[in-house]
Amino acid sequence: MDFNELGLTGPILKGIASENYDKPTPIQNAVIPKFLNNHDIVGIAQTGTGKTAAFVLPILERLIKKSKKNSPKSFPFLILVPTRELAMQIIDKIRSYGKIIRPKAVLIVGGAKPGPQIKSLKDGADIVVATPGRLLDHVKSKAAYLNSTNTVILDEADQMLDLGFMPSIKLIMSNISKTKQAVLLSATMPKAVRSLANEFLNSPEEVNVAPSAKPIELIDQRVFIVKREAKLKFLQDIFNNHNIDRSIVFVRTKIGANKLASKLKKSGIDVDAIHGDKSQSQRTRTLKNFRIGKVNILIATDIAARGIDVDNISHIINYDMPNESEIYIHRIGRTARAGKRGIAISLCDVSEKRKLKSIEKLIGYSLYAKVLNSSETLLISNVKKNTNKLDKINIKNELNVNKEVKKTKKRNLAKLFSKKAKKRFAAKRLKITQQDKHQSLEQLVRKSNKRRDKKSKDNDLQNNNKKNRNLSLKKRKPNKRKALINLDDSFHGTNN
Repeated sequence: MDFNELGLTGPILKGIASENYDKPTPIQNAVIPKFLNNHDIVGIAQTGTGKTAAFVLPILERLIKKSKKNSPKSFPFLILVPTRELAMQIIDKIRSYGKIIRPKAVLIVGGAKPGPQIKSLKDGADIVVATPGRLLDHVKSKAAYLNSTNTVILDEADQMLDLGFMPSIKLIMSNISKTKQAVLLSATMPKAVRSLANEFLNSPEEVNVAPSAKPIELIDQRVFIVKREAKLKFLQDIFNNHNIDRSIVFVRTKIGANKLASKLKKSGIDVDAIHGDKSQSQRTRTLKNFRIGKVNILIATDIAARGIDVDNISHIINYDMPNESEIYIHRIGRTARAGKRGIAISLCDVSEKRKLKSIEKLIGYSLYAKVLNSSETLLISNVKKNTNKLDKINIKNELNVNKEVKKTKKRNLAKLFSKKAKKRFAAKRLKITQQDKHQSLEQLVRKSNKRRDKKSKDNDLQNNNKKNRNLSLKKRKPNKRKALINLDDSFHGTNN
């Protein structure tokens, strides 16, 4: 199916052609006709599937036929997103696809001065792309009105849930007309997101074009079992010994991103970090440098990475294994786009093996891992999936063995704390004689307590004697020893 078969007209088709798009993606095929027929939609799709165009194109088509003038501080189309980066990317897409009709699109996000945003909204707008918190601020201050909004897009709904935006979203949605059209798009569908859809969408049609759990075949997945403290060394090996065109290194926390970026920079590796604590200008500059190739290595948290839609990423590196297996799919899906091959490298600590097992369960097959010693150089070029040249470890089997060991330990502990076991343990601890064996457990414990009290008194006596000795030593003159370090010499060095 071509774009002209989806219900789009001339000006929009020209905008699409100028972006060199030939065929619509599956989510565009599914969403655009339903959108133009005024259906509420729940779409499940991850980043890189073309979902932005799936709602931007029909919005632009609607604007061509719109005759009503915008009311002050109002707008018919609202797009809510979790991050500033994603909002900026959507604005760029609106301007690219709509270069012929030139819609008035306003960006409303946190981390930027509210004054220019308020000014842009003064005479109304066609489309507002906003983060929930900042939009709600403008609504409360009466700088923005929702009474004319008839279409709402909730993009990356699961991520907005993770960021704690759900109360703000519900408040915004409750202030928009119940006759609105709503489109909810999400990479995953947790219960809270499903509940949101049920509350604010009217008989939505569901579209699921998310890829199957199996990652793209063009992605070469490699897993290395590495001690936590050795991960930095092996990451340095990757960047120093291999040709990395463009890479994203994933970590779990903002603090972790900053620390890792700092350590890599000190070792001479040019990297930058992106996360939620950075200012808007810093994040914008970092993404720009990454896109144009000024910086080829980006350290990112999962939340910040949702707003990164950059082509030609050759390597995805999981420095920290993700807490949820679905996140692994989203991470590695950022490489191997447009028919190109990509490499996904995971540095897995022993404590993270359970997360690895969860990922294996999701993708449907085992990821064999090579164990790396601290003295070993990481030669990723020699690592191939499912080859016999590696030291393979079946994580699944290993974890099953560990489970059995734990069960055995529990059974042994249960036996240990039976009454008879307690008595045997007490008897052994007390080194009882043959004639003591018929004593009750209570008698043995009483005997044990007496010995413990006696031992405590002996220890107190020893401590007092020690204190007295230390006091007498303080009165003596200290021996003069030669300094181990010559302070003068410590300043002698080269001035190079």
